[in-house]
Amino acid sequence: MKNKLADLNNHLFAQLERLSDENMSAEQIATEAKRGDAMVAVAEQIIRNASLQLQAAKIAFDAGADPVPYLPVQAIEGPKPAGKTIEGRKS
Repeated sequence: MKNKLADLNNHLFAQLERLSDENMSAEQIATEAKRGDAMVAVAEQIIRNASLQLQAAKIAFDAGADPVPYLPVQAIEGPKPAGKTIEGRKS
């Protein structure tokens, strides 16, 4: 996955900057406001989904299970551990 939750934050702030451009016409402002509304609607769903995943991970952890499968991918990405070498091949 290319996009991360941090990217969502950047997109929302970029939209805020576009909306605050004082050189835009009323029509351009209306277009950007519409775009902003659409971005907010999508952002809310992304945030709800990530929140649900975190809740599931907490429930799993509290029950003694591994929470990692329930975490958002962005929360667990990082340096990949080196695979074990078996008979000259990486596993």
